[in-house]
Amino acid sequence: MVSRGRIVEWNDDGKPVRISGTHQEINANKKLEEGDKLAASVFTYAKEGIVITDRAGKILDVNNAFTAITGYSHDEVLGKNPQMFHSGQYSARFYQNIWKHLLENGFWTGEVWNKRKNGEPYPEMLTISAVTDSRGKITNFIGLFNDISAIKQYQGQLERMAHYDPLTNLPNRALLADQLTQSMSRCLRQNTLVGVAFLDLDKFKEINDCYGHDIGDELLILISARMKKVLRTQDTIARIGGDEFVVVMEGITQVTDCKPLLDRLLLAASKPLIINGVKLEISTSIGVSLYPQDGTDADQLLRNADQAMYVAKQHGKNRYHFYDKAQNIKIVNQHEKLKEIANALQEGEFELYYQPKVNMKTGEVIGVEALIRWQSAQRGIVAPNEFLPLIENNELIIKVGEWVIHTAMQQIQAWRAMGLDMQISVNISPLQLQRGDFPTRLANILSSYPDIPPEFLELEVLETSALGDLLKISETMHQCINLGVNFALDDFGTGYSSLSYLRLLPASLIKIDQTFVRDMLIDFDDLAIIESVVLLAKSFRRDVIAEGVETIEHGVALLNLGCDLAQGYAIARPMPAKDIPNWIEHWKPDASWCKFG
Repeated sequence: MVSRGRIVEWNDDGKPVRISGTHQEINANKKLEEGDKLAASVFTYAKEGIVITDRAGKILDVNNAFTAITGYSHDEVLGKNPQMFHSGQYSARFYQNIWKHLLENGFWTGEVWNKRKNGEPYPEMLTISAVTDSRGKITNFIGLFNDISAIKQYQGQLERMAHYDPLTNLPNRALLADQLTQSMSRCLRQNTLVGVAFLDLDKFKEINDCYGHDIGDELLILISARMKKVLRTQDTIARIGGDEFVVVMEGITQVTDCKPLLDRLLLAASKPLIINGVKLEISTSIGVSLYPQDGTDADQLLRNADQAMYVAKQHGKNRYHFYDKAQNIKIVNQHEKLKEIANALQEGEFELYYQPKVNMKTGEVIGVEALIRWQSAQRGIVAPNEFLPLIENNELIIKVGEWVIHTAMQQIQAWRAMGLDMQISVNISPLQLQRGDFPTRLANILSSYPDIPPEFLELEVLETSALGDLLKISETMHQCINLGVNFALDDFGTGYSSLSYLRLLPASLIKIDQTFVRDMLIDFDDLAIIESVVLLAKSFRRDVIAEGVETIEHGVALLNLGCDLAQGYAIARPMPAKDIPNWIEHWKPDASWCKFG
């Protein structure tokens, strides 16, 4: 309160006796003044940029945050129009729509890209409000904005993570689907084709398992960069997972247009790589589907290209194959059979039978060969030749092969507990032997049976071109031999490079294929081949055994040639493990064989 007054009457002594004046209440004014100070403080120190203009858009005032965000000082913008901050990214219609909304609703809120003093564009979240007088007439405009550059950058990172592979920086499956759909739309308008190439690196898993994920990741980076480099400008490559890539080829007018690029992709993948001093060789199998004849949507095209890739792998890898509808039906059936086999393994429908191997002269049982049988719950007994060829080039052969070794080791253990020491030979697929980690996996299995000497296990390797690099196979075999196991070379003489196999592969036993033994009594060529194999084995200091000995006469002929070891129906058919002890107890070689002793 403020008081004002004056003396209007004195007494005779000169002292004031009456005063006239006023008292004024100032609370409202005080509050108004404090409110003005607070508003000024908020304006000055707010974290949001604030700009005030008159109704014509001329800048009257800006706060500290405004200068910090834009780089313009207070004096540089006074009297100017906010158009000076336009980034040039928008049309005149964009700003017309803002003003239209502002005038109709009294405010506008949205995201805008403006320009700093240094010319750098930046995103801001802007709200413009109209200020009116008591009559509703616009007097000013106030703009509040935040610099959302950090938010935009984070959103960009999330967007990239959602659409790009973090390892290779290639588009991922999600972005591929969108790009493929767009390519299909363009080519439909242009009356051209779209090619979809599905690439799967050959033997990548073995490299990853052998050398580790760091080298595997570096290989993927280098291979993807190579393949991207050989593309045309209109092509797209994406990584859709693991060692799988997809290339979308646009502007194709006929099938042959794809082939030069496919050849370049094969070459790019097959060139050797050196990573951390390790020389790596890899290749890729490619399946190709075409739009519109092989599919009318992205998923169907990818599925069909995947099926075609599977055929390329079956035909030897490092090649491409175009989708074929009729062939696809076979592949689908094959996939169903593979699922059935995998289920059989899981449900314990496989069983090992054992066929004895003997010395015909002495009658000694030198071991047994484990032969897999499938007791299918749906189909009954399924012969090995009906399902093993289906999985010989599939990862499933690894699981089945390791199941066979485990089961054989358990059987050795069971027989030893009965006082029967018996070596078991098991067949190893080329795919198992080609894996760089096979010796390690074998060592892990052997370590699970510490009471069984490793020499009780013999591994049979098929003489086949599918083995690939014989020097690498030889190295793998030597590593296994160091673990204590033995090797036999199966079906010897049926391949094209028998001498090379005999010279390079450290097998202690050679098995003469039954195709030669079966007709040796009537076919002099087969007889000559067997005689040569026996002589070769002796020259290389290897033991030799004949398969498919079906009659006593076959045995006599083999003994005459110097082949003492044999297996076949003349000795015993394959039988369950429980029958082996009884068979051994009653086994006697034919008298005509014993004469050679």
